[in-house]
Amino acid sequence: MPRVIVLGSTGSIGTQTLDVVRHLNALDDSGREPFEVVGLAAGCNAALLAEQARRFGVRHLALANEDAPLDAPGSKAFRGESAAEQLVRTVDADIVVAAMVGMAGLPATLAAIDRGSVIALANKETLVAAGALVMNRLHASKGRSSLLPVDSEHAALWQCLLHAGPHAGHGPSSLPTTERVKRAILTASGGPFRTWTKADIDAASPTQALRHPTWTMGRKVTIDSASFMNKALEVIEAHWLFGLRAEQIEVLVHPQSIVHAMAEFIDGSTVAQLAPPDMRLPIQRALTWPACAPAISQGLDWTTLRSLEFERPDLERFPALGLAYWAIAAGGSAGATLNAANEEAVQAFLDADGRMPFGEITRLVTEVTQRTTITRIHTLEDVLEADAAARALTIELLGRALRR
Repeated sequence: MPRVIVLGSTGSIGTQTLDVVRHLNALDDSGREPFEVVGLAAGCNAALLAEQARRFGVRHLALANEDAPLDAPGSKAFRGESAAEQLVRTVDADIVVAAMVGMAGLPATLAAIDRGSVIALANKETLVAAGALVMNRLHASKGRSSLLPVDSEHAALWQCLLHAGPHAGHGPSSLPTTERVKRAILTASGGPFRTWTKADIDAASPTQALRHPTWTMGRKVTIDSASFMNKALEVIEAHWLFGLRAEQIEVLVHPQSIVHAMAEFIDGSTVAQLAPPDMRLPIQRALTWPACAPAISQGLDWTTLRSLEFERPDLERFPALGLAYWAIAAGGSAGATLNAANEEAVQAFLDADGRMPFGEITRLVTEVTQRTTITRIHTLEDVLEADAAARALTIELLGRALRR
Protein backbone atom coordinates (compact mmCIF):
# COMPACT_ATOMS: atom_id res chain seq x y z
CA MET A 1 0.00 0.00 0.00
CA PRO A 2 1.74 3.24 -1.12
CA ARG A 3 1.98 5.59 1.87
CA VAL A 4 1.53 9.30 1.11
CA ILE A 5 2.29 12.50 3.01
CA VAL A 6 0.69 15.68 1.65
CA LEU A 7 2.49 18.90 2.57
CA GLY A 8 0.19 21.87 2.07
CA SER A 9 -2.89 19.64 2.21
CA THR A 10 -5.37 22.51 2.69
CA GLY A 11 -4.18 24.50 -0.32
CA SER A 12 -5.20 24.20 -3.97
CA ILE A 13 -2.74 21.44 -4.91
CA GLY A 14 -3.17 19.65 -1.58
CA THR A 15 -6.95 19.42 -1.81
CA GLN A 16 -6.74 18.26 -5.42
CA THR A 17 -4.16 15.64 -4.43
CA LEU A 18 -6.62 14.21 -1.91
CA ASP A 19 -9.30 14.21 -4.63
CA VAL A 20 -6.94 12.16 -6.82
CA VAL A 21 -6.18 9.72 -3.98
CA ARG A 22 -9.92 9.22 -3.40
CA HIS A 23 -10.41 8.66 -7.15
CA LEU A 24 -7.55 6.16 -7.43
CA ASN A 25 -8.71 4.20 -4.41
CA ALA A 26 -12.24 4.00 -5.83
CA LEU A 27 -11.11 2.43 -9.11
CA ASP A 28 -12.20 -1.17 -9.56
CA ASP A 29 -8.73 -2.65 -10.02
CA SER A 30 -8.03 -5.65 -7.81
CA GLY A 31 -4.41 -5.78 -8.93
CA ARG A 32 -3.58 -2.27 -7.74
CA GLU A 33 -2.88 -1.43 -4.12
CA PRO A 34 -4.76 1.55 -2.66
CA PHE A 35 -3.01 4.67 -1.39
CA GLU A 36 -2.82 5.32 2.34
CA VAL A 37 -2.54 8.95 3.47
CA VAL A 38 -0.26 8.77 6.50
CA GLY A 39 0.48 12.46 7.09
CA LEU A 40 -0.99 15.89 6.37
CA ALA A 41 0.63 19.30 6.87
CA ALA A 42 -1.00 22.74 6.71
CA GLY A 43 -0.15 26.33 7.51
CA CYS A 44 -3.08 27.78 9.45
CA ASN A 45 -6.32 26.19 8.24
CA ALA A 46 -6.80 23.95 11.27
CA ALA A 47 -10.49 23.30 10.62
CA LEU A 48 -9.93 21.89 7.12
CA LEU A 49 -6.86 19.94 8.27
CA ALA A 50 -8.95 18.25 10.99
CA GLU A 51 -11.70 17.46 8.49
CA GLN A 52 -9.17 15.90 6.09
CA ALA A 53 -7.68 13.85 8.91
CA ARG A 54 -11.10 12.43 9.79
CA ARG A 55 -12.01 11.74 6.18
CA PHE A 56 -8.79 9.86 5.39
CA GLY A 57 -8.10 8.39 8.83
CA VAL A 58 -4.79 10.24 9.22
CA ARG A 59 -3.09 9.98 12.61
CA HIS A 60 -0.09 12.29 12.06
CA LEU A 61 -0.61 16.00 11.35
CA ALA A 62 1.51 19.16 11.15
CA LEU A 63 0.26 22.71 11.62
CA ALA A 64 2.56 25.71 11.31
CA ASN A 65 0.20 27.89 13.38
CA GLU A 66 0.99 27.07 17.00
CA ASP A 67 -2.16 28.66 18.44
CA ALA A 68 -5.02 27.57 16.15
CA PRO A 69 -7.33 25.05 17.88
CA LEU A 70 -7.11 21.65 16.17
CA ASP A 71 -10.03 19.29 16.73
CA ALA A 72 -8.45 15.99 15.68
CA PRO A 73 -8.83 13.46 18.51
CA GLY A 74 -6.62 10.40 18.17
CA SER A 75 -4.08 12.23 15.99
CA LYS A 76 -0.58 13.34 16.87
CA ALA A 77 0.03 16.95 15.79
CA PHE A 78 3.39 18.63 15.27
CA ARG A 79 3.21 22.40 15.73
CA GLY A 80 5.24 25.41 14.71
CA GLU A 81 7.54 26.52 11.93
CA SER A 82 9.32 23.15 11.63
CA ALA A 83 6.17 21.03 11.97
CA ALA A 84 6.16 19.80 8.36
CA GLU A 85 9.82 18.79 8.54
CA GLN A 86 9.18 16.95 11.83
CA LEU A 87 6.27 15.12 10.21
CA VAL A 88 8.40 13.95 7.28
CA ARG A 89 11.28 12.86 9.50
CA THR A 90 8.96 10.95 11.84
CA VAL A 91 6.41 9.22 9.60
CA ASP A 92 7.41 6.58 7.04
CA ALA A 93 6.13 7.47 3.57
CA ASP A 94 6.74 6.23 0.05
CA ILE A 95 5.56 9.48 -1.61
CA VAL A 96 5.73 13.02 -0.26
CA VAL A 97 3.63 15.55 -2.16
CA ALA A 98 5.46 18.86 -1.66
CA ALA A 99 2.73 21.46 -2.17
CA MET A 100 3.56 24.05 0.48
CA VAL A 101 3.78 27.58 -0.90
CA GLY A 102 7.10 29.38 -0.87
CA MET A 103 10.37 28.73 0.95
CA ALA A 104 8.53 27.14 3.87
CA GLY A 105 8.53 23.81 2.04
CA LEU A 106 12.31 23.53 1.56
CA PRO A 107 13.34 21.88 4.89
CA ALA A 108 10.59 19.27 4.60
CA THR A 109 11.60 18.49 1.00
CA LEU A 110 15.22 17.98 2.04
CA ALA A 111 13.99 15.73 4.84
CA ALA A 112 12.01 13.67 2.33
CA ILE A 113 15.16 13.21 0.23
CA ASP A 114 17.09 12.10 3.31
CA ARG A 115 14.39 9.53 4.06
CA GLY A 116 14.43 8.12 0.53
CA SER A 117 10.89 9.10 -0.45
CA VAL A 118 9.64 9.86 -3.93
CA ILE A 119 8.86 13.59 -3.98
CA ALA A 120 5.94 14.80 -6.09
CA LEU A 121 7.14 18.39 -6.37
CA ALA A 122 4.56 21.15 -6.71
CA ASN A 123 6.63 23.70 -4.79
CA LYS A 124 8.73 25.41 -7.45
CA GLU A 125 10.32 27.78 -4.91
CA THR A 126 12.29 24.82 -3.51
CA LEU A 127 14.36 24.49 -6.68
CA VAL A 128 14.40 28.22 -7.40
CA ALA A 129 15.92 29.07 -4.02
CA ALA A 130 18.05 25.99 -3.45
CA GLY A 131 18.36 24.10 -6.73
CA ALA A 132 22.03 23.16 -6.34
CA LEU A 133 21.54 22.05 -2.75
CA VAL A 134 18.46 19.95 -3.54
CA MET A 135 19.95 18.27 -6.62
CA ASN A 136 23.24 17.52 -4.82
CA ARG A 137 21.29 15.97 -1.94
CA LEU A 138 19.20 14.01 -4.43
CA HIS A 139 22.25 12.65 -6.25
CA ALA A 140 23.83 11.72 -2.91
CA SER A 141 20.79 9.55 -2.18
CA LYS A 142 22.02 7.25 -5.01
CA GLY A 143 18.57 6.51 -6.34
CA ARG A 144 16.82 6.08 -2.99
CA SER A 145 14.90 9.29 -3.63
CA SER A 146 13.60 10.96 -6.80
CA LEU A 147 11.78 14.12 -7.84
CA LEU A 148 8.68 13.91 -10.01
CA PRO A 149 7.21 17.22 -11.25
CA VAL A 150 3.62 18.19 -10.47
CA ASP A 151 3.67 21.65 -12.06
CA SER A 152 1.62 21.20 -15.22
CA GLU A 153 4.35 22.55 -17.52
CA HIS A 154 7.15 20.49 -16.02
CA ALA A 155 5.07 17.33 -15.88
CA ALA A 156 4.28 17.93 -19.55
CA LEU A 157 7.91 18.60 -20.46
CA TRP A 158 8.90 15.42 -18.63
CA GLN A 159 6.51 13.47 -20.88
CA CYS A 160 7.98 15.14 -23.96
CA LEU A 161 11.57 14.44 -22.93
CA LEU A 162 10.87 10.75 -22.47
CA HIS A 163 11.09 10.64 -26.27
CA ALA A 164 14.71 11.82 -26.18
CA GLY A 165 15.99 8.26 -26.15
CA PRO A 166 17.31 5.65 -23.72
CA HIS A 167 17.84 6.82 -20.16
CA ALA A 168 18.46 5.31 -16.75
CA GLY A 169 16.06 5.60 -13.83
CA HIS A 170 12.58 7.03 -13.49
CA GLY A 171 13.16 10.67 -12.51
CA PRO A 172 13.44 13.70 -14.80
CA SER A 173 17.07 14.29 -13.81
CA SER A 174 17.98 10.98 -15.51
CA LEU A 175 16.93 12.22 -18.95
CA PRO A 176 19.67 12.95 -21.55
CA THR A 177 18.33 16.44 -22.25
CA THR A 178 21.44 18.47 -22.98
CA GLU A 179 22.69 16.20 -25.76
CA ARG A 180 19.55 15.65 -27.80
CA VAL A 181 17.27 18.57 -27.00
CA LYS A 182 17.58 21.78 -29.00
CA ARG A 183 15.07 23.68 -26.90
CA ALA A 184 12.36 23.11 -24.32
CA ILE A 185 9.28 25.33 -24.50
CA LEU A 186 7.10 26.11 -21.51
CA THR A 187 3.76 27.70 -22.31
CA ALA A 188 2.03 30.50 -20.42
CA SER A 189 -1.64 31.45 -20.57
CA GLY A 190 -0.74 35.13 -20.52
CA GLY A 191 -2.74 35.69 -17.35
CA PRO A 192 -5.41 38.37 -16.90
CA PHE A 193 -3.24 41.14 -18.39
CA ARG A 194 -2.21 39.46 -21.66
CA THR A 195 -3.76 42.20 -23.81
CA TRP A 196 -3.39 45.13 -21.40
CA THR A 197 -1.09 48.11 -21.94
CA LYS A 198 1.96 48.50 -19.73
CA ALA A 199 0.44 51.52 -17.99
CA ASP A 200 -2.74 49.64 -17.16
CA ILE A 201 -0.80 46.59 -15.94
CA ASP A 202 1.39 48.70 -13.68
CA ALA A 203 -1.66 50.35 -12.10
CA ALA A 204 -3.74 47.17 -11.65
CA SER A 205 -5.37 46.23 -8.35
CA PRO A 206 -5.29 42.90 -6.49
CA THR A 207 -8.87 42.17 -7.56
CA GLN A 208 -7.91 42.56 -11.21
CA ALA A 209 -4.70 40.55 -10.85
CA LEU A 210 -6.53 37.64 -9.20
CA ARG A 211 -8.90 37.15 -12.16
CA HIS A 212 -6.99 34.41 -13.95
CA PRO A 213 -8.69 33.42 -17.22
CA THR A 214 -7.76 29.71 -17.18
CA TRP A 215 -6.46 28.23 -13.93
CA THR A 216 -7.89 28.13 -10.40
CA MET A 217 -4.92 28.52 -8.06
CA GLY A 218 -3.92 29.99 -4.72
CA ARG A 219 -3.61 33.76 -4.38
CA LYS A 220 0.18 33.94 -4.44
CA VAL A 221 0.55 31.76 -7.53
CA THR A 222 -2.23 33.67 -9.29
CA ILE A 223 -0.47 37.00 -8.69
CA ASP A 224 2.80 35.48 -9.92
CA SER A 225 1.02 34.29 -13.05
CA ALA A 226 -0.30 37.79 -13.72
CA SER A 227 3.22 39.28 -13.51
CA PHE A 228 4.90 36.36 -15.38
CA MET A 229 7.01 35.77 -12.26
CA ASN A 230 5.43 32.33 -12.05
CA LYS A 231 6.84 31.54 -15.47
CA ALA A 232 10.22 32.97 -14.44
CA LEU A 233 10.28 30.61 -11.47
CA GLU A 234 9.31 27.74 -13.78
CA VAL A 235 12.21 28.50 -16.13
CA ILE A 236 14.61 28.24 -13.18
CA GLU A 237 12.89 25.06 -12.00
CA ALA A 238 13.25 23.49 -15.46
CA HIS A 239 16.95 24.39 -15.45
CA TRP A 240 17.50 22.37 -12.28
CA LEU A 241 14.97 19.62 -12.79
CA PHE A 242 16.05 18.61 -16.28
CA GLY A 243 19.65 19.84 -16.41
CA LEU A 244 18.81 22.33 -19.14
CA ARG A 245 20.95 25.35 -19.96
CA ALA A 246 19.24 28.74 -19.87
CA GLU A 247 19.48 29.13 -23.65
CA GLN A 248 17.62 25.83 -24.11
CA ILE A 249 14.52 27.04 -22.24
CA GLU A 250 11.96 29.26 -23.95
CA VAL A 251 8.51 30.55 -23.04
CA LEU A 252 5.59 31.03 -25.41
CA VAL A 253 2.24 32.60 -24.57
CA HIS A 254 -0.57 30.17 -25.38
CA PRO A 255 -3.94 31.54 -24.24
CA GLN A 256 -5.87 28.28 -24.81
CA SER A 257 -3.73 26.47 -22.16
CA ILE A 258 -4.01 23.19 -24.08
CA VAL A 259 -0.34 22.68 -25.02
CA HIS A 260 1.56 22.71 -21.74
CA ALA A 261 5.09 22.11 -23.01
CA MET A 262 7.07 21.14 -26.10
CA ALA A 263 10.49 19.63 -26.69
CA GLU A 264 12.29 20.31 -29.95
CA PHE A 265 15.07 17.81 -30.66
CA ILE A 266 18.27 18.31 -32.62
CA ASP A 267 16.89 16.20 -35.49
CA GLY A 268 14.24 18.88 -36.14
CA SER A 269 11.26 17.04 -34.66
CA THR A 270 9.07 18.46 -31.89
CA VAL A 271 7.02 16.58 -29.31
CA ALA A 272 4.18 18.45 -27.58
CA GLN A 273 1.99 17.49 -24.61
CA LEU A 274 -1.67 18.49 -24.84
CA ALA A 275 -4.24 18.16 -22.09
CA PRO A 276 -7.12 20.07 -20.49
CA PRO A 277 -6.03 22.71 -17.94
CA ASP A 278 -6.61 20.48 -14.89
CA MET A 279 -3.94 20.12 -12.19
CA ARG A 280 -5.32 16.76 -11.13
CA LEU A 281 -3.82 15.18 -14.25
CA PRO A 282 -0.13 15.87 -13.41
CA ILE A 283 -0.82 15.06 -9.75
CA GLN A 284 -2.19 11.65 -10.72
CA ARG A 285 0.73 11.00 -13.06
CA ALA A 286 3.23 11.64 -10.27
CA LEU A 287 1.35 9.46 -7.79
CA THR A 288 1.03 6.49 -10.14
CA TRP A 289 4.31 6.70 -12.09
CA PRO A 290 5.51 4.60 -13.88
CA ALA A 291 2.02 3.07 -14.13
CA CYS A 292 -0.93 4.81 -15.80
CA ALA A 293 -4.42 4.84 -14.29
CA PRO A 294 -7.81 5.91 -15.70
CA ALA A 295 -8.16 9.68 -15.54
CA ILE A 296 -10.03 11.62 -12.91
CA SER A 297 -10.71 14.40 -15.43
CA GLN A 298 -12.18 14.57 -18.92
CA GLY A 299 -9.87 14.42 -21.91
CA LEU A 300 -9.82 16.85 -24.81
CA ASP A 301 -12.74 17.02 -27.22
CA TRP A 302 -10.86 17.28 -30.50
CA THR A 303 -14.03 18.09 -32.44
CA THR A 304 -14.38 21.41 -30.62
CA LEU A 305 -10.72 22.45 -30.81
CA ARG A 306 -10.52 25.13 -33.49
CA SER A 307 -7.13 26.81 -33.05
CA LEU A 308 -3.95 26.88 -30.99
CA GLU A 309 -2.29 30.30 -30.75
CA PHE A 310 1.30 31.01 -29.74
CA GLU A 311 3.15 34.29 -29.32
CA ARG A 312 6.36 35.49 -27.76
CA PRO A 313 6.04 37.13 -24.33
CA ASP A 314 6.45 40.91 -24.22
CA LEU A 315 9.32 41.56 -21.82
CA GLU A 316 8.61 45.27 -21.78
CA ARG A 317 5.13 44.70 -20.32
CA PHE A 318 6.21 41.65 -18.29
CA PRO A 319 9.85 42.26 -17.26
CA ALA A 320 9.70 39.67 -14.44
CA LEU A 321 10.32 36.87 -16.94
CA GLY A 322 13.78 38.22 -17.74
CA LEU A 323 14.83 37.82 -14.11
CA ALA A 324 14.81 34.04 -14.55
CA TYR A 325 17.73 34.16 -16.99
CA TRP A 326 19.59 36.59 -14.73
CA ALA A 327 19.22 34.18 -11.80
CA ILE A 328 20.45 31.16 -13.79
CA ALA A 329 23.47 33.10 -15.08
CA ALA A 330 24.30 34.57 -11.67
CA GLY A 331 24.00 31.23 -9.85
CA GLY A 332 24.68 30.91 -6.14
CA SER A 333 22.14 32.71 -3.98
CA ALA A 334 20.50 34.57 -6.89
CA GLY A 335 17.48 32.27 -6.96
CA ALA A 336 16.96 32.56 -3.21
CA THR A 337 17.19 36.34 -3.46
CA LEU A 338 14.73 36.52 -6.35
CA ASN A 339 12.24 34.21 -4.65
CA ALA A 340 12.38 35.91 -1.24
CA ALA A 341 11.98 39.39 -2.66
CA ASN A 342 9.03 38.27 -4.74
CA GLU A 343 7.29 36.52 -1.84
CA GLU A 344 7.50 39.64 0.30
CA ALA A 345 6.45 41.99 -2.50
CA VAL A 346 3.46 39.84 -3.50
CA GLN A 347 2.24 39.57 0.08
CA ALA A 348 2.58 43.32 0.54
CA PHE A 349 0.61 43.91 -2.66
CA LEU A 350 -2.20 41.66 -1.43
CA ASP A 351 -2.19 43.27 2.03
CA ALA A 352 -1.99 46.89 0.84
CA ASP A 353 -5.70 47.11 -0.01
CA GLY A 354 -5.09 49.01 -3.25
CA ARG A 355 -2.36 51.31 -1.88
CA MET A 356 0.34 49.50 -3.85
CA PRO A 357 0.09 49.28 -7.67
CA PHE A 358 0.74 45.95 -9.36
CA GLY A 359 3.82 47.15 -11.23
CA GLU A 360 5.55 47.86 -7.93
CA ILE A 361 6.04 44.11 -7.37
CA THR A 362 8.48 43.57 -10.23
CA ARG A 363 10.11 46.96 -9.71
CA LEU A 364 10.89 46.10 -6.09
CA VAL A 365 12.13 42.60 -6.89
CA THR A 366 14.40 43.96 -9.61
CA GLU A 367 15.86 46.57 -7.25
CA VAL A 368 16.55 43.93 -4.61
CA THR A 369 18.36 41.70 -7.12
CA GLN A 370 20.48 44.66 -8.23
CA ARG A 371 21.43 45.69 -4.70
CA THR A 372 22.16 42.23 -3.25
CA THR A 373 25.54 40.50 -3.26
CA ILE A 374 25.31 36.97 -4.66
CA THR A 375 26.96 34.35 -2.43
CA ARG A 376 27.71 30.66 -2.79
CA ILE A 377 25.21 28.05 -1.61
CA HIS A 378 26.58 24.96 0.15
CA THR A 379 24.14 24.35 2.99
CA LEU A 380 20.56 25.03 4.02
CA GLU A 381 21.89 27.75 6.32
CA ASP A 382 23.42 29.51 3.30
CA VAL A 383 20.00 29.52 1.60
CA LEU A 384 18.24 30.78 4.71
CA GLU A 385 20.78 33.60 5.17
CA ALA A 386 20.34 34.77 1.57
CA ASP A 387 16.58 34.49 1.95
CA ALA A 388 16.56 36.56 5.16
CA ALA A 389 18.80 39.27 3.71
CA ALA A 390 16.61 39.65 0.62
CA ARG A 391 13.44 39.80 2.71
CA ALA A 392 14.90 42.45 5.00
CA LEU A 393 15.89 44.66 2.06
CA THR A 394 12.51 44.16 0.37
CA ILE A 395 10.64 45.10 3.53
CA GLU A 396 12.80 48.23 3.89
CA LEU A 397 12.08 49.24 0.29
CA LEU A 398 8.39 48.42 0.73
CA GLY A 399 8.19 50.80 3.66
CA ARG A 400 9.40 53.62 1.46
CA ALA A 401 7.11 52.64 -1.44
CA LEU A 402 3.97 52.54 0.70
CA ARG A 403 4.78 55.91 2.30
CA ARG A 404 4.91 57.62 -1.09
